[in-house]
Amino acid sequence: MVAVKDADFSDVDAVFCCLPHGTTQEIIKGLPKSLKIVDLSADFRLRDISEYEEWYGQAHRAPELQKEAVYGLTEISREEVKSARLVANPGCYPTSVQLPLVPLIKANLVQPKNIIIDSKSGVSGAGRGAKEANLYTEIAEGIYSYGVTRHRHVPEIEQGLSDAANSKVTVSFTPHLMPMSRGMQSTIYVELAPGVEIKDLRQQLKLSYEDEDFVVLLDEGIVPRTHNTRGSNYCFINVFPDRIPGRAIIISVIDNLVKGASGQALQNLNVMMGFPESTGLLYQPLFP
Repeated sequence: MVAVKDADFSDVDAVFCCLPHGTTQEIIKGLPKSLKIVDLSADFRLRDISEYEEWYGQAHRAPELQKEAVYGLTEISREEVKSARLVANPGCYPTSVQLPLVPLIKANLVQPKNIIIDSKSGVSGAGRGAKEANLYTEIAEGIYSYGVTRHRHVPEIEQGLSDAANSKVTVSFTPHLMPMSRGMQSTIYVELAPGVEIKDLRQQLKLSYEDEDFVVLLDEGIVPRTHNTRGSNYCFINVFPDRIPGRAIIISVIDNLVKGASGQALQNLNVMMGFPESTGLLYQPLFP
């Protein structure tokens, strides 16, 4: 707080806050009300303060500020972001999951139940903390499941999907660390609504994202690859029929460090400031 009080914000229009979870609320509470803020921590992502306290193990220190925070999944909440002073930048896993699922749930094309999410991330997705399990020798040549049943992104995912469904949605979510530095893939298994076919899911995603800069529905049959999003703000999505009748498999890939963090933060600030949304962001897809 000393640094915040001593800083001169007279010529500052906006700030990015990139502090660890649990430290941001007090800092932002002390910033001038004139500033636009994009917070990359999880401190303002959950609207329900009691849920925040349950999952993050500490009291919320800025409940009044939480009321004005806007959850900044840009393509879904663009209008709210435009007029926001404080935007809570989404987590990486929730971004990769909500972008494909929210339009489909809103359109009643998939059942808001029995949703299984199998997500894999480069080791940078686990943060910068010095943990033995994240050492190169522990990650290389293997796969590591973590946060099983209790990953902190679960309530964030369920919050967004519940908003889309207008009812409580509970998911089965398991994240895995992969032996790579960056990149994220979410493979999502869903039940189709009665009478719905795979082509209906593809059509809805096409309609939802055809005018978007950074979310791309790939051609039918093409499997998204994390390599094609590396260093970019893109999310590539595709839908496939499951072998089990009445189910679909959705694959979504992003760079967890860009669309899953800093890129989306810049995208949100561009919207808040009225700048072209792709300003400062890689705009050329790496996909052929």
